Amino acid sequence: MKTTRPWRLGIKDTLITLGSRQRSSSSGPKWIIALLILITFFLISAYFFPASNYASCYIFTSKDCPMYQMPLAVPSRELSDEESITQVVFKELLKTPPVQSQNPKIAFMFLTPGNLPFEMLWDKFFHGHEDRLSVYVHSSAEKLQHASPYFVGKDIHNEKEEWGKMSMIDAEKRLLARALLDPDNQQFVLLSDSCIPLHKFDYVYNYLMFTNVSYIDCFEDPGPHGNGRYSEHMKPEIEKKDFRKASQWFAMKRQHAIIVMADNLYYKKFKLYCKPNMDGRNCYADEHYLPTLFHMIDPSGIANWSVTHVDWSEGKWHPKLYRAKDITYELLRNIGAIDKSVHVTSDNKRVTTVKSCLWNGTPRPCYLFARKFLPETLEKLLFLFSSYNTI
Repeated sequence: MKTTRPWRLGIKDTLITLGSRQRSSSSGPKWIIALLILITFFLISAYFFPASNYASCYIFTSKDCPMYQMPLAVPSRELSDEESITQVVFKELLKTPPVQSQNPKIAFMFLTPGNLPFEMLWDKFFHGHEDRLSVYVHSSAEKLQHASPYFVGKDIHNEKEEWGKMSMIDAEKRLLARALLDPDNQQFVLLSDSCIPLHKFDYVYNYLMFTNVSYIDCFEDPGPHGNGRYSEHMKPEIEKKDFRKASQWFAMKRQHAIIVMADNLYYKKFKLYCKPNMDGRNCYADEHYLPTLFHMIDPSGIANWSVTHVDWSEGKWHPKLYRAKDITYELLRNIGAIDKSVHVTSDNKRVTTVKSCLWNGTPRPCYLFARKFLPETLEKLLFLFSSYNTI
């Protein structure tokens, strides 16, 4: 009688394997028994130790699987067809990687009622960086007189815009649409006729290009000049809790610029129900449309501050105007060094929120540009440009 020994692969076994395929009649049943035992153990383990991850749930579709216990995401209300389409489009745009450009540029978009008094200051700022910038001008005036070659031939089709009305947003969209035609434009900066640069071009370029957020101002103001401007007619698409306020002036990445072009749903709500002197309240679309839109669709994709400085410290309806007598090296350097953004509510509490400006998680100066400089300041600004504009 033969005794069974442990099987090992050796030279003799290799030769037998190569020369013959005969197996003992008892080897088949043993493998079948072993396989049945393994399967039984596997099934018993699955019964007593339910699947705890999605990979396991793919194999075991038991009702005890946590995947099947999770409640389905049910909208709080039924969405209209237009809302569903809008949400799908926005989600696809947000998850689509940006197109890589071999020569990424900043589009400087000037929104002005007439001639640009600081063209020669911008001329100094742009000089030597022609391959990294584009210029677009939208003016209410029929024909502009340009002092700098950077602005010649840069006027786009325009229509008269009115402060506080949706026509101002239309002008912004017109600028974005023209700038988006150039695939190399990756950042889009909206500037006014009273804006000036605070830093060197290289600093501004790197600040905007090497971050993945748009510098769109956004904060919640429960007071009369914030949520007090909200209209119940905006429901259900826009609820009061999502209504936001901001400065009009932005620096926006290409992905967000395309979203502004694609939006029709929220645009219509603001066009119909955010107007001056409507239902006893003054709602200004240029202060609320963009911050509300991006707070709703991509709140983590915006910085919640504008890179264009304006001084509201006088507490008036309009910000401080800078005159020739105000212009000093210290003023310009101090504005360029501010590293905290400030928001104040318009209610009686006057709640002030101060936040550090973080660039990729690191504290940095908040502002690249400043506005509300009168034309009379040009001579002094040109004289001081090289000294205050050292970074």
